Amino acid sequence: MTDSPSASPPDGAKTPIVRITLGARLKAYLFAGMLVTAPVAVTLYIAWNLISFVDEKVGSVLPHGYSPNDYLPFSIPGVGLLVLLVFLVLVGMLAAGFLGRFVIGLSESILARMPVVRSIYSAVKQIFETVLKSQSNAFRQVVLVQFPHPGAWTLGLISGSTQGEVAEKLGQHHGGASLVTVFVPTTPNPTSGYILFVRETDVIALDMTVDDGLKFVVSGGIVTPPMRDKIAEYEKNAVP
Repeated sequence: MTDSPSASPPDGAKTPIVRITLGARLKAYLFAGMLVTAPVAVTLYIAWNLISFVDEKVGSVLPHGYSPNDYLPFSIPGVGLLVLLVFLVLVGMLAAGFLGRFVIGLSESILARMPVVRSIYSAVKQIFETVLKSQSNAFRQVVLVQFPHPGAWTLGLISGSTQGEVAEKLGQHHGGASLVTVFVPTTPNPTSGYILFVRETDVIALDMTVDDGLKFVVSGGIVTPPMRDKIAEYEKNAVP
């Protein structure tokens, strides 16, 4: 048994050649350049504005002669930020000692007597303690939750199990079901959003990290992690 000869184009036929025009090639190079430079440029722009803002605010507080910019014909960027970091480290060192704890306790007792100020201080302090402490469960998992109505899904961040009076009242309403607190950030500013108290069985846990979830929110869905399989699996296993 002999092998059949390989098929060859008929006589006179030419193999088509795909040619990329100069305009298409330049367009591809332009997009590639934007993908490389745009994130770097935006990051540098935000960092520069942040450093300039801190330098301006801290520089206005420092007495004349305490900043190297007072002796130089040009300004050194980042001096204010460095001074702020040193100040925060010194405050942390003092707060760790007996005298620092005494002063902080005295200050908190004074603030606790001011009706409006104590509410603001307590809320801000609790937020910073939750976010900065490494052992906290702040935004520990990215989930999908139905919001603002059933059938519409959005990205949320679990901030912990629902506690206190909210958990007690909603637990009675849902037959003692376990509840979680979900923060739904807004686009493009993820620092604002909505707080939802939902049953743990009503959220879909995602494998993406919190950073990936925030990138998805900030980009308005342009940086899209795979989620469709998770929704399909949930709807398939959902009990009508």
